[in-house]
Amino acid sequence: MSALPAPWGPRLEALFSTMVAWRRHLHQYPELSFQEVETPRFIAERLREAGIAVRTGVGGRGVVGVIEGARPGPTVALRADFDALPIQDEKDVPYRSRVPGVMHACGHDAHTATLLAVARVLADERQHLRGRVVLIHQFAEEVAPGGAKPMIEDGCLDGVDVIFGTHLWTPMPVGRVGYCPGYAMAAADRFEIEILGQGCHAAAPHQGVDSILVAAQVVTQLQQVVGRMIDPLEPAVVSVGTLHAGTAFNVIPATATLAGTVRTLSPAVRDRMETLLERLVRGTCDAYGAGYRFKYERGYPALFNHEDMTAFAAEAIGRYAGVEAVERVAPVMGGEDFAYYLEKVPGCFFFTGAGNPEVGASYPHHHPRFDIDERAMLVAGRALLAVTLRYLLGDEELERRAGAVLDGGLGRGSGEEG
Repeated sequence: MSALPAPWGPRLEALFSTMVAWRRHLHQYPELSFQEVETPRFIAERLREAGIAVRTGVGGRGVVGVIEGARPGPTVALRADFDALPIQDEKDVPYRSRVPGVMHACGHDAHTATLLAVARVLADERQHLRGRVVLIHQFAEEVAPGGAKPMIEDGCLDGVDVIFGTHLWTPMPVGRVGYCPGYAMAAADRFEIEILGQGCHAAAPHQGVDSILVAAQVVTQLQQVVGRMIDPLEPAVVSVGTLHAGTAFNVIPATATLAGTVRTLSPAVRDRMETLLERLVRGTCDAYGAGYRFKYERGYPALFNHEDMTAFAAEAIGRYAGVEAVERVAPVMGGEDFAYYLEKVPGCFFFTGAGNPEVGASYPHHHPRFDIDERAMLVAGRALLAVTLRYLLGDEELERRAGAVLDGGLGRGSGEEG
C-alpha cells in the first residue's frame, strides 16, 4: 500500500534478528506488574548503548529515553509497555517463559523490542531530526492503577506535543495496521458484590436465606442491564468472572461473593452502569430478604484517539511504512492505560497485526499458548517511524529522501547490533 519506499526500512530490517533476540530474552524472563526489576534495567542498558539519554525510576519503575535532534522542532513521544501476566506459559518453543506461572501473553515483550529498535534507528539519524523524540517504556499496564498515571505525574509528557503507540494484535493478520478514530478501547471497571444471607441446613432452606440462590439471580439479572437498560447503539459489556460460596455440600452458606468487570466507551454510559448495577443488586436482594455489600472500582478510562492525529497516522503509515494494508477497525472492549496519555496530549494508539496460524500465532491475548508472528515487529517499527518522522520532518523532506534511499539520509546507518 505504500506509495513511497520507506527510507528507514533497510536500517530497521538490519536490526530484525536483534529485535527477535531482545524479544525472546524478555519472553523467557517476564516480570509481573509493579514487580519489574530486570526488565527496566535491560531497557536502560540498550538505550544507553545507542547513546540515548536515559532516566530510570520514572513514576516508580518506568524508563524514559530522549533523542535530541540537531535542529529545533516539535516533540514526539512513543510508548511501549513491558509487564507480563500471571499465566503459565504452555508453548513448546525454545524461548518459553522460564518463570513459573508468569508469561508475556499480550505482546509487551515485542512492544519493548520494537521500540528499542526504533530508538536505534532514530538515534543513528539524530543529525537529520528536527525536535526530539521521547521514548516512554512503561511498567504495569496490565493492573490498575497502572504505570501511565505515575509516569505522567513524574514528567514523562513534559514538553510533548503528540504521542503515538501501537499494540501487536493477533486477531489481525501480520502485515496489516488497524486504526480507530474516536473511542477505540473501553473503560475497564471492576465490581465486587457480597450477598449477605442466612446460613442453614441444606435440607431446610426455608429456615435461612440462600445466598447462592440470590447470587445466581444477581448474575442472571446483571445480563439484563446492557440488553434492556442501555441504548443498543452504545457499546457496553458486563461479565461476572468469579463466584465463591460455601464449604460443604449440605450447608447453605450465609454469604456468597461475586466479582466481574464493566466495559464501556461513553463516559455517560459508564456513569449510568455503576448506578444501574447497584440498583439491580439492591432490588434482587430485597426480593429474597438478603443484604448486600457493593463495591465499584473505576479502572482505566476509555481510550480516545484524536481524530486529526489518527488521520495523520493512518496516512503516514499508508504512505511511508510499506505495509500490506492500513484499514479502519471497530473499537475493542479491552482496556488500555494509554488512555491517560491521550487525555493529556493529542495522539493515536493503533493496532499492528501479529496473527499467523502457520507459526502458532493464532491464540487470543492472555491465552497460555499466546504467541506472535515476530515479523509484526518490523511492521510496527516501520509504522512508528513513519508517524514520527512525518511529524518531525514533514512530507516534502521525507519524499526527497525516499527518492534517494541508497544514497544516504535515513536509509544509511550502522550494521546490525547485538
